[in-house]
Amino acid sequence: MKSKICDILGIKYPVFQGAMAWIADASLASAVSNAGGLGIIAAGNAPADFVRGEIRKAKELTDKPFGVNVMLQSPFADEVVDAICEEKVKVVTTGAGNPGKYLAKLAENGVTVIPVVASVALAKRMEKMGVNAVIAEGMESGGHIGKLTTMALVPQVVDAVNIPVLAAGGIADSRGVNAAFMLGADGVQVGTRFLSAYECTVHQNYKAKILKAKDIDTVITGAITGHPVRVLKNKLTNAYLAIEKEETGKANPDLEKLETLGAGALRKAVVEGDVDNGSVMSGQIAGLVKKEESCSDIILDLVKDLDKIYEIIK
Repeated sequence: MKSKICDILGIKYPVFQGAMAWIADASLASAVSNAGGLGIIAAGNAPADFVRGEIRKAKELTDKPFGVNVMLQSPFADEVVDAICEEKVKVVTTGAGNPGKYLAKLAENGVTVIPVVASVALAKRMEKMGVNAVIAEGMESGGHIGKLTTMALVPQVVDAVNIPVLAAGGIADSRGVNAAFMLGADGVQVGTRFLSAYECTVHQNYKAKILKAKDIDTVITGAITGHPVRVLKNKLTNAYLAIEKEETGKANPDLEKLETLGAGALRKAVVEGDVDNGSVMSGQIAGLVKKEESCSDIILDLVKDLDKIYEIIK
């Protein structure tokens, strides 16, 4: 099983693990890399010293390639990029912004840069800037989302750029992987499925809520702020959506109410296990995630029919 992205990164399978803030740590990333995919440590809003510590832990746990995701709106983004270069990390994915200011430095340090994009225009812009590949992420995914579905976005991005494209959003089994390749993708990024991994250190209450989720259990919050987020329904989302409804249409909506309500909500769910009042980010595909298993078993299940697809698309 070889794809362009496997050749570029030196990985066995064209499967990235999604960069989930507070969740994607050295434990999960190293397990995914050891299983043949590309594990990714999520820097989120963490300071550089914390990220550096996770990078060093991952180096102790795997000798395979792994990456770090830089959340570009983080106040620590500059220092995190410095740490990535100093620690000789080979792959960076980026989100929530334009990585342009960091591209020269990352290239000088031999780092492969793969931004997450939610539109054709952004994908084309990233290619012109010299990134190595892009991750086209549809709105089915958990966390911060764009406006297009994976089915609509991926083939349009594939047609618009000449660099490898990975598909993300709504992929949790081999059928989703196969569909992504038929749409022209060179690989996939998977988030929600890895929440059920033994090696994922998210609170057990969070895992249990994912495993119990049905197809219609996610909801989008934050539309009024311009930064929509997909999460599982709970008391927090009910309160959040009630405020959104109240403020929608006002000339000067009170967004501070929403900011106050959402402050620390992800940590509350991930670390403390409060899945009623915390933010339980999840993709729409959660209904397909039925059991805990190892990262190795998850990846083997994702790619089990991929050799047949390669034969079809050759």
